[in-house]
Amino acid sequence: MSKYRFEASDIYLPGTEIPANRLDIQDAELLGEIEESLLQQAYQVFVAELAPATRFDEAYFRELHRRTFATLYDWAGVYRTVDMAKGDSLFCRAVFLEPEAKRIFGELEAENYLKDARAWPTARFAERLAYYQGELIALHPFLELNGRITRLFTDLIAMANGYGPIDYGRSLDDSVPNAYIRASIACVQRADVEPLRQIILAGLVKADASPER
Repeated sequence: MSKYRFEASDIYLPGTEIPANRLDIQDAELLGEIEESLLQQAYQVFVAELAPATRFDEAYFRELHRRTFATLYDWAGVYRTVDMAKGDSLFCRAVFLEPEAKRIFGELEAENYLKDARAWPTARFAERLAYYQGELIALHPFLELNGRITRLFTDLIAMANGYGPIDYGRSLDDSVPNAYIRASIACVQRADVEPLRQIILAGLVKADASPER
């Protein structure tokens, strides 16, 4: 999988694809392990903090990124100011990023941050989660670690409504490699969230339910 392409950025250490970091780690594998450890710690912290008053707004989304990765990166929680792409996918242009974020989170606020989803059929909840996750995938507001924070954000909304974290592997067919990545690409290139909706629907399980349907 190719790394990101930037219009102009000094995010990476010279001659590498390793982001410059506060711990001066220059080993990509070690850095990845630390990022994953920080993410797992973040899940524990943010799940413990979930409350009826939690607002899944733009400030909260940015705080997820900042608080999770601030020990590693100066730009944690900071929106990028450069255009970026991956493969053939061009993410939201930097000049439109802030207004697009306002639009997305304005729509989410108008739906009460999906806090009423306990009363919804699972299929409806999956459709709305896929819509917002797809919008955030296309937005791609941070220099790195967008997907992990977007999935954390979506998981927290699911858990606030009585579900467990979304199991993205439940619907994945080994005969279709990289199904989630393909679904993400469809969100960016075609604004098509249907493949993502199917994955999320299969992965939504009530927290007190058996893992088998």
